[in-house]
Amino acid sequence: MFSYYLQLGLRSLRRNPMLTALMVMAIGFGVAASMTTYSVYRATSRDPIPQKSDVLYNVQLDNWGPENTEKGEPPPALSYTDATALMRAHKAKRQTITYPIGISVIPDDASRLPMRQGAYATGADFFPMFDVPFLQGRGWSLEDDDKHADVAVISKSLNDKLFNGGPSVGKQVNLDGHLFRVTGVIEDWAPQPLFFDVWNTGGFDEGASVYVPFNRAVDLKLPNNGNNNCVKDPGEGWDNYLRSECIWISMWAELPSAADAHAYRSYLAGYSAEQQRAGRFSWAPNVRVRDVMDWLSVEKVVPRESQVSLLVSLGFLVICLVNTVGLLLAKFMRRAPEIGVRRALGASRREIYAQFLIEAGTIGVAGGVLGLLLTGVGVLGVGLVFPEQIARLATLDPMLMLLTLAVAIAASVIAAFYPTWRAAQVQPAWQLKSN
Repeated sequence: MFSYYLQLGLRSLRRNPMLTALMVMAIGFGVAASMTTYSVYRATSRDPIPQKSDVLYNVQLDNWGPENTEKGEPPPALSYTDATALMRAHKAKRQTITYPIGISVIPDDASRLPMRQGAYATGADFFPMFDVPFLQGRGWSLEDDDKHADVAVISKSLNDKLFNGGPSVGKQVNLDGHLFRVTGVIEDWAPQPLFFDVWNTGGFDEGASVYVPFNRAVDLKLPNNGNNNCVKDPGEGWDNYLRSECIWISMWAELPSAADAHAYRSYLAGYSAEQQRAGRFSWAPNVRVRDVMDWLSVEKVVPRESQVSLLVSLGFLVICLVNTVGLLLAKFMRRAPEIGVRRALGASRREIYAQFLIEAGTIGVAGGVLGLLLTGVGVLGVGLVFPEQIARLATLDPMLMLLTLAVAIAASVIAAFYPTWRAAQVQPAWQLKSN
């Protein structure tokens, strides 16, 4: 019977082309608006490392005091004093500290100009903690960290520029006049949101091309290329900067179980209490240990405009559905004589429901196809509304295409319930008598 009802539905749609076109356009435009904004919301709110997001924790510690913080929240980064002390304690399975540096890569060919590249100073655990994908070699070792070794990991794009994409492990790169030995080449890796450096990037960035050991970067006095917040003037010179309470370093710990997370939080509170007893802090310990998704939520990584636009577009879809309900009601009730004859010949209300809901489904399919085309146009145009680094994340992938079709069909069927119910209430005796 499905194919028979489908034929009836298609024949009915051809009988009233203008009414059909209005319903298809209402469904198509409403679905396209909601799916376009959903593509942006989905891209900005996704889990950037789903296989490990529940075991990776951002570390916060209040070294400023309640008078310099908001709503009791510790600063979003650590000072050099605290970061290095926590690293030395090594209370986590893996741990890393990170800060962005701006460096110039100097090619061996003197005819080529130096290239300014995004880079991070970090630790050896950074690569296994965050499942960074390697194409050649590997990251450096913990021993390299301790020795302050001149080693580096570079990205595929930089390897293509310097070594024409060939093997480069063991070769040297010139970074700001210092030679570093390449230990590995990674893919052009930049999970979105860029969870490990939300404080500096807002969560959305193209990633880095070079990674060097934190200790060696400090030795070379490579300046922080990100945020740097101080409650008081640290004074002149690099050493004063390191001893200051300025925050500029992000710290992450890998804690495989809830018990490990609780133990680490207790240790962090104990460390802060020690600093209080030593006279460095004059306030009670105030620490946080948050996993990836909690950290992204606290930092409000999902842009407010994407949330607002999604709500507005869903409201527009509801308005389109209300209009569709009215059009379907008019269309179905004009066929009351036909329904009365079918009921008189033995058709049940259930069969009337099936016929008209399938007909509404065909409108949904047509509206879904139109919605797909309009969603594609909308995704291409999101750059007019959102910043470029966010707009480029919105894509019309197979999952979004299937969702668009499913939403269009579901919306049209839902819109058809009341008109179908009204159609099923037609009294055959009255219709036969009046006609």
